[in-house]
Amino acid sequence: MDVQKLNTFGALKSAGYESKSIKDELRQNLLKKIRNNEPAFEGIHGYENTVIPELERAILSKHNINLLGLRGQAKTRLARMMVNLLDEWMPVVEGSEINDDPFKPISRYAKELLKEKGDATPISWMHRRERFFEKLATPDVTVADIIGDVDPIKAANLKLSYADDRVIHFGMIPRANRSIFVINELPDLQARIQVALFNILQEGDIQIRGFKLRLPLDMQFVFTANPEDYTNRGSIVTPLKDRIGSQILTHYPTNLETARAITLQEAKLDPDQTKIVHVPELAKDLLEQISFEARDNEFIDARSGISARLSISAYENLLSTAERRTIKNGGKKTLLRFGDFLGVIPSITGKIELVYEGEQEGSAVVAQELIGEAVKTLFPTVFPKIEKLTKPDAPDPYAEVVEWFFSESGFELLDETSDEEYKKALDSIPALEKLVKKYQSKVSESDKYFLKEFLLWGLVEFKKLNKFRFAEGMQFKDMYGSYIEGLRNE
Repeated sequence: MDVQKLNTFGALKSAGYESKSIKDELRQNLLKKIRNNEPAFEGIHGYENTVIPELERAILSKHNINLLGLRGQAKTRLARMMVNLLDEWMPVVEGSEINDDPFKPISRYAKELLKEKGDATPISWMHRRERFFEKLATPDVTVADIIGDVDPIKAANLKLSYADDRVIHFGMIPRANRSIFVINELPDLQARIQVALFNILQEGDIQIRGFKLRLPLDMQFVFTANPEDYTNRGSIVTPLKDRIGSQILTHYPTNLETARAITLQEAKLDPDQTKIVHVPELAKDLLEQISFEARDNEFIDARSGISARLSISAYENLLSTAERRTIKNGGKKTLLRFGDFLGVIPSITGKIELVYEGEQEGSAVVAQELIGEAVKTLFPTVFPKIEKLTKPDAPDPYAEVVEWFFSESGFELLDETSDEEYKKALDSIPALEKLVKKYQSKVSESDKYFLKEFLLWGLVEFKKLNKFRFAEGMQFKDMYGSYIEGLRNE
């Protein structure tokens, strides 16, 4: 049945339409998805056994919900996806400011219209996409914004007394009647504004400039907030907390696989980039590991959180770095290089909040340290672990590489060099080829060179080699030779 053809109240009743509250609507549609084994929150990764079951239980309990977690944990995304659990179309009394249900009108306008026209009352239809309202809580939000106020212009135009409730201009919440209403960053809302929400959540009463209106608003509230110990800009007042049925804690991905899935899904890449740049699987893991390292780094304020947007932006920058180099060299395809990771530093520096010691180091230095720590973490998963202390007679798998650098004056990898020159430079170190063949024998030809460069950076991080950054690229040297050269310079 095409419900949109039912354009009067009489036709709606004849069709057997049954009115229901928004919480019942969400509950019934969620139950249908659960019975059919369909995902209610598709595309949300890492929450399958934690956040999503709790959110579904809250919806089945017909609760208002508070999603509590650090930035970049998909809180707003979850709230927006609840719209998919609404019926596709909803009937409203045509011309109603507050989406009156024709079966249960609450506004003076709708009641009078139904009384006057009865079954001939015109009906319009709202799509579920129109039933989502969102407000960012900022200190300048007023009661008039979210609840309503007296409109003197309306009073003058309609020649009404200020004692007449028709002079009221409804705020955002009444206008979102029968919809999902999201308030983001709830602690930022002034306490007196939070107080104005008490009766709306519990009783459905609103009071505007002395008008006490009994408006049983039909709402699904979803609030989002950062932990209060981080924001320090305010808190959720206790009586308001008491009126929110479920508080659900969100979290960051717990493993690289989940983090990769989020990044690949959310990154806005040009199709040409994915055709031009080949990205090894190790590079994708390394990119995600940077975020994991940032969440534990002593120079970064852990309470501020490390958003998933860091990895997403870094991945976009990583491919753009390789793409730019290839286009400048006149190439059509390229292999991602470890050196391209230096191009993601601008994506990191703007998304980390440093403690005092971190500010002293500088955000760029901290970003480079994160890349280095990511290398140290992943290196033992690819090549033999490098121990700080080893027995004199113990075999060292990296001895041949270190000896090569000891006998050479230096080795350079330039940022803008062509793929042919890049491969030639790495192939000039035979020991790298031996290590890759021995410990990563199944690696593809296209990933081999990334592994070779990764090996060099790993040896640097574990103090087997030294590296120096210069304008055109990176130079690698042995530790002893670098030390002797430093003494000579002194």
